[in-house]
Amino acid sequence: MTNCYHGLYAITHEVAQLSPAALCDQVTAAIRGGARIIQYRHKRLPTTQRDQQARALLDCCRDHSVPLIINDDVALAVAIGADGVHLGRDDMDLQTARAQMGGQAIIGTSCYNSIHLAIAAQQEGADYVAFGRFFASTTKPLAIEAKPALLRQAKEQLTIPLVAIGGITPSNGRVLIDAGANMLAAINGVFAQSDIRVAAQQYAQLFK
Repeated sequence: MTNCYHGLYAITHEVAQLSPAALCDQVTAAIRGGARIIQYRHKRLPTTQRDQQARALLDCCRDHSVPLIINDDVALAVAIGADGVHLGRDDMDLQTARAQMGGQAIIGTSCYNSIHLAIAAQQEGADYVAFGRFFASTTKPLAIEAKPALLRQAKEQLTIPLVAIGGITPSNGRVLIDAGANMLAAINGVFAQSDIRVAAQQYAQLFK
């Protein structure tokens, strides 16, 4: 898992009828295309199905030495032994999550368009912070908009990695890397594409 904070941060999309095996196939393709971190995100599935998918994904990610992050759900992350958790503003606070997950866990937090949230997150022990949305997003069309200048400001004031999210494609992602993003997060840009491996590869190429 060396240098996982550089490149594509792939977030699974919410497909209700996708089996754990099919989800693993998709994630494997993304990893083969260059994804450095996988985040499992599914807010609408029943608990049992989410557990099954997450456990299957963890095995898949372990096979490829890529960390698996669970979106929002600290209890699920602890139950399956995931590598970390990603927290939003309405989720468990970072220090409580750290106490439950341990010092080795990767804990990231959404900071939207706020440098102040990011500074506070770093002080509380976050491993990375995520800013965005930077472009129009089909996943979160009403999300707070952030500008590339925020990444430049964050690069000057923070020492932890910066993740950019929101409507990012291989065509528009370069400007965010140039502004200071260590990782580009994508959902539909990877998992809604006909060839997931190639889609991931196109993001990965931006970092070379």
